[in-house]
Amino acid sequence: MQNAQSQERHDHGQGHAHGHGHGHGHGHGHGDADHTDPAFWEAMAERLETEAELRTTLYGQAVDWLAEVLGEERAAASGTRIVDVGSGPGVVATRFAERFTGAEVVAADQALGLLERAQARADRLGLGRRVSTLAVDLPGDFAKLGTADLIWTSHAVHHIGDQQEALNALAAHIAPGGVLAVAEQGLPERFLPRDIGIGRPGLHARIDAAVEDTFSEMREEIPGSVRTVEDWPAMLARAGLVPSGTRTFLLDIPAPLDPVARGYVRSQIERVRGRAEGLLGAEDIATLDALLDDDSEEGIRWRPDAFLLSATTVHTARAAA
Repeated sequence: MQNAQSQERHDHGQGHAHGHGHGHGHGHGHGDADHTDPAFWEAMAERLETEAELRTTLYGQAVDWLAEVLGEERAAASGTRIVDVGSGPGVVATRFAERFTGAEVVAADQALGLLERAQARADRLGLGRRVSTLAVDLPGDFAKLGTADLIWTSHAVHHIGDQQEALNALAAHIAPGGVLAVAEQGLPERFLPRDIGIGRPGLHARIDAAVEDTFSEMREEIPGSVRTVEDWPAMLARAGLVPSGTRTFLLDIPAPLDPVARGYVRSQIERVRGRAEGLLGAEDIATLDALLDDDSEEGIRWRPDAFLLSATTVHTARAAA
């Protein structure tokens, strides 16, 4: 795929979550990494799964809402088919299988290692009979997706050069009366106050600006990149669907963070630091180094004020019955 990985991939946040999961609570920070290489995502498998699991409540709320949008009767029916495009390690795919009790769920991704992880997760949860995996390389493999009652894709479409054409292709695979759900944008991740007592206040805002610049550069470098106004409901309408609602779901883990969430936040800061040269000033880089100092009370490992807050926006549209 031009990397249609998912859940976890990325919100416009500090790190670069795959959405796989995801995910991507995530930022971009593309740097020189080849995001079209499955090995890049497979190397991040554990991180992607942890990130998605941190968002379990958020994804659960989104899946519950999508059952309402599709219709509870259809959601519970045997034979309903759901495709998670950019499934990553399968955290959201298995949540769909749990909520849509009769559905066949297909986890579709480019990275075979992540698909193996998704299938193992489904088997471990006793969902293996209804969850299967599909290797796809988008945009070339859209035809492999087949017809679905619900297609979910999270932070994957923006990895395809022509985002409108990607939505057009996905819409073509929606069964009559079915739903396409696209998670894109949302709000940047936050995990520290505006003034943390070291460095210049407003670090998050400057990181956001740097992330936006690198995201735009990433989009420009994708083969066949087409600039478009990212009005997702309007784009879904141009794809021939009828917009059926947009909702934003919150990840809100207050201070003090537990060790898993704190470790995730540290990894996000570490990823920003790895790409900070040329993007942030010397004072901000010094602040990041201080936050990564595990022996200092000012470090993120020990700070009592660290939290985790982000928002994921889901846009839905329905095919004509």
